[in-house]
Amino acid sequence: MSPVSIAFLLFPGVTQLDLTGPAQVLSRLGNVKLDLVWKSREPVMTDAGFAIMPTATFTDIATADILCVPGGIGVTDVMMDDAAMIWLRQVGKDAKWVTSVCTGSLILGAAGLLKGYKATSHWAWHHQLALFGAEPVKARTVFDRNRVTGGGVTAGIDFALALTSEIRGEAHARLVQLSLEYDPAPPFDSGSPEKAGKALLATYAERMARLAPNREVELKEAAAHLGFTG
Repeated sequence: MSPVSIAFLLFPGVTQLDLTGPAQVLSRLGNVKLDLVWKSREPVMTDAGFAIMPTATFTDIATADILCVPGGIGVTDVMMDDAAMIWLRQVGKDAKWVTSVCTGSLILGAAGLLKGYKATSHWAWHHQLALFGAEPVKARTVFDRNRVTGGGVTAGIDFALALTSEIRGEAHARLVQLSLEYDPAPPFDSGSPEKAGKALLATYAERMARLAPNREVELKEAAAHLGFTG
């Protein structure tokens, strides 16, 4: 079984399940070296209120077979962080697979790694992919050549199983799914805007207005700062 190196970008304000969901799946590819990478090895606070320890810094990891970028409240700060952008471009240039979960695709886009590629993201920010030259596609997982993007948060598990199948074959992916007892049976049917209804959508919009009141403006400013005009 050929070795696989995986580098996840870890950053302040990350949605931890964007990272830990696919990390749990991809760690079972077999013969894996998996790193959580940030500019220092100090604990990084997630948007869930607990911290995750990086295993490596930008200077430690120059290449990876799989680059994966999660999303979260801190995405625009990452876009404006020169060290993070330089590292993403460097690793993404030669990675066999350039991937993301949720709004991590916006970070990939900001690094110039999705220009001319089809991609997906969290439904609430999906339209912003076009700011960075990507072609937004409404799907839970999108493959376009060696770019693989997953939708919002929990889609990270589906994305990682699909990528596992591409790398190790469907039988191995099915075994990983069984080992994790990934057999979703949600108690409610409100996991997409099409199913949630207007009242829940309004409540979500109010919540995001409190948590990230300037997200739309910040994304446009970041895109302009990075030289994107579309």
